Amino acid sequence: MNPAGAAAERRVRRHYRLRGYRVLAANARAGGNELDVVLRRGRRLVFCEVKMRAGPGFGDPLEAVGPEKVRRVRRAAETFLAAHPGLAGLEVALEAAAVRGGRVERVPIG
Repeated sequence: MNPAGAAAERRVRRHYRLRGYRVLAANARAGGNELDVVLRRGRRLVFCEVKMRAGPGFGDPLEAVGPEKVRRVRRAAETFLAAHPGLAGLEVALEAAAVRGGRVERVPIG
């Protein structure tokens, strides 16, 4: 991973931690795909795809989260859950987090 991408993922993990989430996994491989961040707060489990762009000329980070990416995140989340049966029964959410100039914008996906 490039240094900017690693910094974006650290920024997103901090964003969630400041809001009471606990990071369960980062850059976890599951189902042949990578889960950028897996978080939990109470009964809520979030699988988060982190996106950023080097600059405004490269488009909006959220444009990179299309139907195929959502499908891959969903498949990886299902595999992760199967490997961690203690998490069964939690409310599961898929989110994308766009990092723009140090700010984080979270949006639900799928």
